[in-house]
Amino acid sequence: MYNTHIRSIIAVSLFIWKCMQRSVYQGLFWAILVLISPLILRSEPKPRIKKAPKRIIFLIGDGMGLAQISGVMVNYGGQNAFERFPVIGLSKTASADNYVTDSGAGATVFAIGKKAKNGAIGVDSAEQAHPSLFEWAKKNAWGTGVVVSSSITHATPASFYAHVPSRKMEEEIANYLLQKNCDIAIGGGQKFFTERKDQRNLFAELTQLGYVCKQDTVLVQTDAPKFIHTLAANGLKTRQAGRGDVLLKGTQLAQTNLNKYYKKSFLMVEGSQIDWGGHDNDYAYMRAELLDFNEVVNAVLDWAMADKNTLVVVTADHETGGLTLLENKQDLGSFTPHFSTKGHTGIMVPVFAFGPGAEQFAGIYENTELFEKFAHLINRHGINKRIK
Repeated sequence: MYNTHIRSIIAVSLFIWKCMQRSVYQGLFWAILVLISPLILRSEPKPRIKKAPKRIIFLIGDGMGLAQISGVMVNYGGQNAFERFPVIGLSKTASADNYVTDSGAGATVFAIGKKAKNGAIGVDSAEQAHPSLFEWAKKNAWGTGVVVSSSITHATPASFYAHVPSRKMEEEIANYLLQKNCDIAIGGGQKFFTERKDQRNLFAELTQLGYVCKQDTVLVQTDAPKFIHTLAANGLKTRQAGRGDVLLKGTQLAQTNLNKYYKKSFLMVEGSQIDWGGHDNDYAYMRAELLDFNEVVNAVLDWAMADKNTLVVVTADHETGGLTLLENKQDLGSFTPHFSTKGHTGIMVPVFAFGPGAEQFAGIYENTELFEKFAHLINRHGINKRIK
């Protein structure tokens, strides 16, 4: 990793030594070397991109910290998806106005690359809108989509296609789908389209724009370049309450259509209710949701490994619940889960990456860097410039 920088240090050292070898100030050589070595190491450039991805699948485990992954996966008998990633990083999660972010600011920073105030969607700290990765991608013929277990107008998915000052404005967020920057949306939220204060039927309007719109409570196979499928009035059922593998099947349905109708695509998938289990301080709820998310990640990785042109990145917007794994004195081979808050915490969260460009995601960095890394990779494959 540091070979280039070590060679630079050696080259500079030899130069200085030659200049000073006949001087009485040879001791100065070592002083200069000590001073400049950290500067050279800190100037390490980003790894070179060997191959740019044609498809990006970005999976967000809302509220998923290292404690959640550690606790849930330690005795899991199936395949641990997180252990399959060759590249791991850490993301700093603070928002523009709070060390402890919320999901609005936490996803906005992924989507537009700007720190936002808590609660904001797709706008910076001054509430100015900036083009999202989805908008940038659509201008260059990429397919885009979101698959979530919340409503499709909830904070995380909304940040990729909408620009509003508050995450609570879900009817206004739904309006942004009329701009056609999100091709496929699967999740809940039907009421924000058909039970609105303004009496509009957004599904009818979206149909006029070429979308296939479905409101079935069971996922229906769809073959279309643009479709919206709501499975509930608001958020979906919990996994424990019988939701089934909707997140997995929805992800596969979105992948199938994006791959069929677009040469390049960006799909965001969210395990929304990992966060909700954390807010409830309900370890069993959180565990069921994280295991569901794990199976989605495994399926996406299987597909990406066969495809060889797909970048898979998994992270969280923040940690929820302040989960710690305490000693279980009755069973020393186990642990006692303990939540310290019903809110979020400000700890760093893990980033996992596989596929073309994965090397860009190693290290420790601000959450704004995820946007920059995605933008850099997209720019290498068919996008000539960013939207101004």
